[in-house]
Amino acid sequence: MAQQDARVHRRSGDAAPGPADLASTPFRVDRDRIAVSPFFARLGGVTQVVSASGSGLLHNRLTHSIKVAQVARAIAERMVADPDLASTLDKLGGCDPDVAEAAALAHDLGHPPFGHLGEQVLDRLARHRFALPDGFEGNAQSFRIVTTTDTRGPTAAGLDLTAAVRAAMLKYPWTRRGHPVPHPGDMPIPPRGAAEPAETPGVGAAKFSAYVTELDDMREARAPFEGVIADWQQTVEASVMDTADDIAYAIHDLEDFHRVSVLQHAPVAAELGRWESDRRALAALSDAELATRQRVPGASLERLRRRLQAKDDWIATDDAFAAAVSRVRESLVDGLLAVPFDGSVEAEQAVAGFSAQWTARLVQDIGLLTDPPTRSGHVVLAAQQWHEVQVLKFVHRRFVLLRPDLALHQRGQARLLTALVEALEQWLGDRYEVSRLPRRLHDLVELASAEYAGLLADEPEVLTAPSGERPSGPDAVRALARGRAVIDFVASLTDGQASILLDALSGRSAQPWSDTFVL
Repeated sequence: MAQQDARVHRRSGDAAPGPADLASTPFRVDRDRIAVSPFFARLGGVTQVVSASGSGLLHNRLTHSIKVAQVARAIAERMVADPDLASTLDKLGGCDPDVAEAAALAHDLGHPPFGHLGEQVLDRLARHRFALPDGFEGNAQSFRIVTTTDTRGPTAAGLDLTAAVRAAMLKYPWTRRGHPVPHPGDMPIPPRGAAEPAETPGVGAAKFSAYVTELDDMREARAPFEGVIADWQQTVEASVMDTADDIAYAIHDLEDFHRVSVLQHAPVAAELGRWESDRRALAALSDAELATRQRVPGASLERLRRRLQAKDDWIATDDAFAAAVSRVRESLVDGLLAVPFDGSVEAEQAVAGFSAQWTARLVQDIGLLTDPPTRSGHVVLAAQQWHEVQVLKFVHRRFVLLRPDLALHQRGQARLLTALVEALEQWLGDRYEVSRLPRRLHDLVELASAEYAGLLADEPEVLTAPSGERPSGPDAVRALARGRAVIDFVASLTDGQASILLDALSGRSAQPWSDTFVL
């Protein structure tokens, strides 16, 4: 009973639903608060892979989040209904379908304009231009929104969600550096996302779920699970959400790009078919020899097999990988892609059937590990399905994300975001015009100023830069606050809002900016 009380604890201490809440149970209240948040609504205008303003046939972050929530709830309900899992779930801190669904709805709230490309650009600007020690990360931004910057909750500071839902949002339950101690990035085999990216050494974890400004919120959300699961391990409900995200991502992006004729039958068939026919010859090549054959069909898939063997030997096997390639070829190449999408009833049914069959297959054999390896959560796909997801995600990356035409589009988006951040920073520094700042940006500066001043007084070590420098004095607080406020502001825009706002700031727009959610 004590643990359940801790799970439903809110930051405000008010366990009863607020006057605007329609639901009567704590976790349903959380789910509803997320669903009516303007940050959730804006996901309809945020890129999933390519711009949400395109054909209208493609997923955006909103439709993706709804599908992840659907899968997460299905997984949680199956687990809760299994009497053999009841005692294990209880020992691991609990699993409530409402919590899993709420966390899934909220997991992408912090994604900025233009999806992962925007995330990379804002992180680079946050670290290099504004010297923010923890930069920008979409998962951490989602957590910041529900705990801090969303003003639609009863306390006007975040959504005042329960500890269980906040903990379930922590896909990577650590900060970029420093928390918990020892940091999971220093483990012999770090959890997924905890290690530094090879291309940017010294920056800290590649993925993380909280900034230092929300460190207290992270600690409080994780308190009910202290001594129950490792401090670097996801809760069961977070693991459900993470698994559901993988399933949805693996399926619906392939569906999207088949519909718009980007995912072509011939190159996918060549890659999978050649690997199957030449797998022994490819396996006999050295890494150096394989690297010289980057454009040869089958070589990229062989590199994936080797990467899985090296990083995930706790589950990866050659036989399961080969079976996964065969199943994906049969279903995707010989099935879905064999007939071009033409908008007919038959074509729509083929897409729907592909999506439904794969979703059901991946959900049907979800397992629960009491003592998972560091690169896994408690909730896992069956071994064969795990391999199939890796192959499906490979097809998406190899034949969609690495296309030169997409890279061309994204380079323009990167320049747009960089120019927008620079323009807003200049506005903040203009003493003649600072009083005319967008009211939302002004409020974000005040919020961040209070946060950084508090951290500098109480926990200055968390503000230490990778270089070892530590900010001091009001000027340093002001600079950090301005940087975080600009990043928060830009991250809260849709793709279209970012473009239109830059046009206005550049004098290219004939009409005044009028989006009251932003301004």
